[in-house]
Amino acid sequence: MELTEELKTKMIEVLNLEEMTPADIADEAPLFGEEGLGLDSIDVLELIVLLERNYGIKITDPKAGKEIFASVRTMADYVAANRTK
Repeated sequence: MELTEELKTKMIEVLNLEEMTPADIADEAPLFGEEGLGLDSIDVLELIVLLERNYGIKITDPKAGKEIFASVRTMADYVAANRTK
């Protein structure tokens, strides 16, 4: 899916994950916790800004963010369904 690759590239750029490539990030891997990318709450804010700037998506409910940012796949599905740009 093209959107997942686009999101991975933007995440690497925004989160300064220079040592990673899109191929290093599995679509279904958790973004948070020890098993995934190990992102933290500051990273969530960066991802929220990324979605707002690039796709016109505003996330106002923190509980929804937990589901949206579970993996790159869940993020891509949410963007595909809610983008305004």
